[in-house]
Amino acid sequence: MIRSLTKRFRALFTLRNLGGKVAIEHISKCFNDPSALLKHELAYCLGQMQDPDALPILIRTGEDLGVQYLTGEDLGVQYRTGEDLGVQYLTGEDLGIAETCQLALQRIEWLQTQKDDEKDHLSENPYNSVDPAPPSIITDVKQLKETLLNESLPLFDRYRAMFSLRNKGGEDAVLALAEGLKCSSALFRHEIAYVLGQMQDDGAAKQLSVNLADANENPMVRHECAEALGSIAKDSCLDILKNYKDDKERVVKESCEVALDMSEYERGPEFQYADTLAKLKSATA
Repeated sequence: MIRSLTKRFRALFTLRNLGGKVAIEHISKCFNDPSALLKHELAYCLGQMQDPDALPILIRTGEDLGVQYLTGEDLGVQYRTGEDLGVQYLTGEDLGIAETCQLALQRIEWLQTQKDDEKDHLSENPYNSVDPAPPSIITDVKQLKETLLNESLPLFDRYRAMFSLRNKGGEDAVLALAEGLKCSSALFRHEIAYVLGQMQDDGAAKQLSVNLADANENPMVRHECAEALGSIAKDSCLDILKNYKDDKERVVKESCEVALDMSEYERGPEFQYADTLAKLKSATA
């Protein structure tokens, strides 16, 4: 039976929430799907699960040129050592892949060398996600914004500022993060859009819409902007998503489809987005 992408996404996140070896096996079987968007979310979910059984799958798919960019960061949130973690791609021609692997290795290095006194002063992540970098110990929004937008600094330091701003929240933090959507690194813009989607603050909707509408923008950045707008779920965001649901870029088109479904959940009475198991139980009751 052919199911819509929106139902498959809900099933994927249900499997992520269930966890365990069987769930990982089912997720792994979908990496041969033609949808780049689905493969992106498969890698994301495996990384978030932080289960050692997912590592061979991420390594194997990371060897595929089509999904290296999607899996490098997710390997980074799994590993405690840098062994076999895409080192061969650190100086490759694809800047996004190289930056992803560099970031992942820097996270591993930080985990190995972190000091307890620094760890105790890090802001708490209110979104329960496993992030590719820890938050900065700096709390001043102005300083964090300066670090975020300073493209001469290591990407890892700028990511730390990004997650500190996200954790802090508020209008100034949202606007500072939205400025990051103008930076040169596509990987960085992609992560900024993801973070703004987590925050669900409509103060970022204007800049997210600008990047989504830009036909010259990296498709993976446009896809993340679409999903962020779906999370914000304001009427104006839905109108924008509808304008691009037939976009020529498949990943953007599919993202708008998923984002509109996500916005229905955010605005509706449903208890949870990952509801596939509950629906299956209801259907067989």
